[in-house]
Amino acid sequence: MYLSYLHLTNYRSYENLELELRPGITSFIGSNGEGKTNIVESIGFLAYLRSHRTSSDNPLVRLEHEKAYIRAKVNTAGREELLEVEINQGKANRARINQQPVRSTRELLGHLRAILFTPEDLSLVKGDPTERRDFLDTLLISRTPRYAGVIADYEKALKQRNTLLKNRPHERDLAPWDEHISRFGAQVIAARLQLISDLMPHVVAAYQRISSGDAISATYKSSQELQGKSATELEQEIMSVLPTLRRAEIERGVTLIGPHRDDLVLALGPTPVKGYASQGESWSYALALRMGSYRLLSDESMGEASEPILILDDVFAELDSLRRGALLELIDSSEQVLVTAAVEADLPSEFSDRRIYVHEGSVRE
Repeated sequence: MYLSYLHLTNYRSYENLELELRPGITSFIGSNGEGKTNIVESIGFLAYLRSHRTSSDNPLVRLEHEKAYIRAKVNTAGREELLEVEINQGKANRARINQQPVRSTRELLGHLRAILFTPEDLSLVKGDPTERRDFLDTLLISRTPRYAGVIADYEKALKQRNTLLKNRPHERDLAPWDEHISRFGAQVIAARLQLISDLMPHVVAAYQRISSGDAISATYKSSQELQGKSATELEQEIMSVLPTLRRAEIERGVTLIGPHRDDLVLALGPTPVKGYASQGESWSYALALRMGSYRLLSDESMGEASEPILILDDVFAELDSLRRGALLELIDSSEQVLVTAAVEADLPSEFSDRRIYVHEGSVRE
């Protein structure tokens, strides 16, 4: 899989940007604030329908404008698709595939797959559980796009149920929302459990390549110590636990069980990584999570040449020679790699395919 064309209109610092792209390695070089990360962020947005830098879409629209557009041509196994998304200030975004409007922007998911490395990846290891839940759900949706709808349905039900809880509801008012969060929450948890099982062998192999330290592991921790594995088992278990939490939930006005309260506990040997691992060990673990994600999606490309696009946003300045070497091995098997760097000296000498210089929102080769 690779991008052959990218067109941005009123996106961040770009009033109008058109880029012809090709397989191989393309490096975008420019000082901080010049706009290089905006380019790869836009590609990530097409892949994930969210930015890795902000939780709101509003900053993506150029100042004093109401809409921004991202258009890209994606080539997969000789088939080309034109993907377009319209980002609207204060309104729902819209999307088109091959110039045909789609009912929901979620229909874009799966048409462009990308794995993004950033300096902020350290928060996967050192940050709060929200970071790790987002990591799991983003990868889950990249792997199986239909889960975007399941997660959205769960979040809607959770919001409605929490609103009711704040108003000391009658039991009968909570009943339908109990069913919704049990059903959708169980589906999310079951999918996360399967994802972790499939992902971790790749993560362990990547970590062994870049570190000679203790063995690593990852355990899914449910807020109420759920034991089920299948969606059916988990749904029944959540429904049975909810009555025991009723008084506490009404007192606090929040739902106390479900995937929104869970965590992925990362361990180095017998010790949790968070709070105990060194900076180098934390970087190795974060890098292994991303490398493992790339390997997982590549292995599941269903016989097509649809391995993800690899995006490396200003990461080489953070890595020592061993971790750089591990990334270079991954790059060797990638059809398209997009890299950003503040200075050319941060780039490995192998990155000589194509260099694009970014300055004040304009680009040149």
